[in-house]
Amino acid sequence: MERTTLTARQIYESVRAQPTRARFGFGERPVLVNIDLQKVYTRPDLYRTAYENDPRQIEYVNALARLFRARGWPVVWTHVAYMASGEDAGVWGTRTDTPDSLQNIKFGSDRAAFDERCEIDRERDVIYCKKMPSPIHETPLQSLLVWHRSATVVLTGGSTSGCIRAAGVDGLSRGYRCIVPEECVADKHESYHYANLTDLALKYADVLPVDEVMRALEAIPARPAGAAR
Repeated sequence: MERTTLTARQIYESVRAQPTRARFGFGERPVLVNIDLQKVYTRPDLYRTAYENDPRQIEYVNALARLFRARGWPVVWTHVAYMASGEDAGVWGTRTDTPDSLQNIKFGSDRAAFDERCEIDRERDVIYCKKMPSPIHETPLQSLLVWHRSATVVLTGGSTSGCIRAAGVDGLSRGYRCIVPEECVADKHESYHYANLTDLALKYADVLPVDEVMRALEAIPARPAGAAR
């Protein structure tokens, strides 16, 4: 094991400044997957479980969503919510039982609600309720990606160390090029955040500035109007 006195942020900044691995790059027909931008995770003024890294995070996510819709590509929003019994959280919901515990994000609760700043088109966008970290695990997302013949998944939301990482690992394992716009993901502590950005960048995804992601997406041909797939 290598040892260092550098912080997780310093290690990430070093990796970003001096990349040693080729990028996966952008493939055709991207899909935007916005993970769990719900109040329990985005409103530190309301909930202890919430976090914020870049205060413009949701602004950037909304800009990406507008770009995807304009180019005829899917926009997906996921959130977590559980039954009154919490049994659908499975073993993941057994470690604590407080008002802030995962299994106590109940259907119809304020914790489960999307942040009002999210610009969700409820006629065009796809909304999935997930139970586990990965947005692909036991949701229809895989079928959606197949239907659209997507090669690229752009991941936003949180947390970086939890659901974003899980999505990157799961997406790569299924053959997708995963892109993480750095300003569009967040975590509870900067150590977790930057350690996982490093791991994602070295193994599972391209972690890039959001403006670079926007430029790359704009260079991909849009879906022709009226195209079935």
